[in-house]
Amino acid sequence: MLLSLPSPSWSAFHLGPVTIHAYALCILAGIAVAWAWGTRRFVARGGQAETFENITGVAVVFGIVGARLYHVITDYQLYFGPGSNPIDALKIWQGGLGIWGAVALGALGAWIMCRRSGLSFGDFADVVAPTLLVAQAMGRLGNWFNQELFGRPTTLPWGLEIDADHRPAGFTQYATFHPTFLYELVWNLAGAAFLVWAERRWKLGWGRLFALYVIVYCFGRLWVERLRIDTVNTIGGLRLNEYTSVVVFLIGLVLFMWIGRRHGARRDRPFATPAEGSSEQRDPRLAQ
Repeated sequence: MLLSLPSPSWSAFHLGPVTIHAYALCILAGIAVAWAWGTRRFVARGGQAETFENITGVAVVFGIVGARLYHVITDYQLYFGPGSNPIDALKIWQGGLGIWGAVALGALGAWIMCRRSGLSFGDFADVVAPTLLVAQAMGRLGNWFNQELFGRPTTLPWGLEIDADHRPAGFTQYATFHPTFLYELVWNLAGAAFLVWAERRWKLGWGRLFALYVIVYCFGRLWVERLRIDTVNTIGGLRLNEYTSVVVFLIGLVLFMWIGRRHGARRDRPFATPAEGSSEQRDPRLAQ
């Protein structure tokens, strides 16, 4: 191969007795960037940074639990099948997180906190929608470090080099594979930019931008999933995540249209309190 994309030679390092995994660092970096950007967007809409931190803190905890639950449920044989140990389901540091569960349970946590704070969950979801795609893009770098979740063999110049001990059975003779982590990373970043543009162009609000996030992500995840060759449960020859992508895509599409019929354009400052007054101005660049 004259051209190819190399895989990192390491996936973790040690600080004394503690093992630091690159995958965990990528996820934490994504959360940090989404948190910072989300705070700016929330404050620009009249909210308080402390309120955003309280809601997001709970959502992150719920999201991590949901991500693990989705993985354990969809790959149950790894933990509850013959020769497995159910206790391993609790060992999150060994890997195994599902974005679908993270978003679903994270949204539940945010909804609970929004209810307690007297805020519109739809408006809050719109604030974090593009930031989630950026966080997911950064998290995908962890798959690169782990040499996992790659696609079919390819001879394209950007084929990903995979070490022999990471190649699945039946593909050990191939050296380069589709870098599906990179495809999804680029798709997510482009999707985040599209959401910001769409929000400006059509003043999407009331949860409609979040519904568009669901549509954009699921569409990209579906074609990326079609390339992957990692071992997963299938139904009728299709991977379980393909079914999930289609179902959640349709849910997002229905929500997008339903919210559009029920509500009008986005409110510029949905989190502002009456005491702030309508004359107070903020830097509109903070809302982007």
